[in-house]
Amino acid sequence: MLNPATEETVAIVPAATRDDVDAAVARAATAQRAWAAAAPADRARLLRRFAAVVDGHIEELAQLEVREAGHTIGNARWEAGNVRDLLEFAAGGVERLSGRQIPVAGGIDITFLEPLGVIGVIAPWNFPMPIAAWGLAPALAAGNAVLLKPAETTPLTALRLAELALEAGIPEHLFQVLPGHGDVAGDALVEHPGVAKIVFTGSTRVGKQIMAKCADRVKRVTLELGGKSPNIVFADADLEAAAAAAPMAFLDNTGQDCCARTRILVQRSAYDRFLELVAPGIAAVTVGDPLDEKTQMGPLISRTQLDRVRSFVTDDLTAIRGTAPEGPGFWYPPTLVTDVAPTAPVAAEEVFGPVAVVLPFEDEEDAVRLANATEYGLSGSLWTRDIGRALRVSRAVAAGNLSVNSHSSVRYWTPFGGYKQSGLGRELGPDALTAFTETKNVFISTEA
Repeated sequence: MLNPATEETVAIVPAATRDDVDAAVARAATAQRAWAAAAPADRARLLRRFAAVVDGHIEELAQLEVREAGHTIGNARWEAGNVRDLLEFAAGGVERLSGRQIPVAGGIDITFLEPLGVIGVIAPWNFPMPIAAWGLAPALAAGNAVLLKPAETTPLTALRLAELALEAGIPEHLFQVLPGHGDVAGDALVEHPGVAKIVFTGSTRVGKQIMAKCADRVKRVTLELGGKSPNIVFADADLEAAAAAAPMAFLDNTGQDCCARTRILVQRSAYDRFLELVAPGIAAVTVGDPLDEKTQMGPLISRTQLDRVRSFVTDDLTAIRGTAPEGPGFWYPPTLVTDVAPTAPVAAEEVFGPVAVVLPFEDEEDAVRLANATEYGLSGSLWTRDIGRALRVSRAVAAGNLSVNSHSSVRYWTPFGGYKQSGLGRELGPDALTAFTETKNVFISTEA
């Protein structure tokens, strides 16, 4: 694996084989039975201890993330802290994971929420730590074991988290990391009869393949897939605020974010003024050394990703561009494409890089039409001073996570997931633990 900022080798990590996966599933199943039988208070206590150990290693984890993923140091510290917060939040749910008593005739009816067993989490390279924890934390809290397969390019933080789990007292084999290739270790997890559920974050193409394999085995699956999220700016909005927020809404993490607001839709009467306001902000974004505290945007993850991004921004396109370093590293400048058709590849497909398009719309109906003119429906934003419009448009846009006068998509205490081809199921929030349980119904007759 390479450092994306320097192209230097960071580490060589052995890849797990199918036999490795088989052995890990067997170990996990044994550990899970003991974990599920433990007192809820004991499970919660160990998860809080795990959170505390992670908190003590925030800087170490962040430095690893910078080296393997090219994230800015500020983002990497946030990501490590998010793992801590997710573990704390999940620990608080252990003792509140309760069933119900349902009124019935002739007896008592009660439900139990029981753990599924062994969970396979396949994490992406764009946010290796937090998204791994989205599955890891609630699954453990609900009484399951977890096998985590990190992306091939970003296994180091996952491996370190597994070591910290053992240091915190999490039982051996309950949380294991299986670095490897998707078509070997990933497929083995998906196809293994001992794995009860797969949690996958990644491309829609691969998500469909995983869903098909899980369907063949009637295996539960949660999918968080692609996005082409709109940023809708109405003429009555605070244009200065909307323009100031727009660059980092698609440039954070170098645009390698399914929630990136890569389709900026601006009401025609405000279009020219918005471009005047947003251009200086794009030019001012600091792109460079991820370890520099002032850096706002780092490199792309790989040469493959750099080539993909370049293929979308053809020479015939008009664009507002920032700057990026030259020399080693997978650098691409902040780019906002203008004067492009909504059906152009750069406007319709997920680029997954620091590139967005800006498109005009006429009125509220036209804004909703453009916002929904995509196969994706993960996230989005709208800017307006009219609360009625904010509610109408929020209800009309087909996306799972929307923000008004903000670009915030993810909070660990609120649900997250997509419409259409952006995914299946919900993660995070108050119901996160129940996604890793089976509901059992028990009727007890009271008749003589």
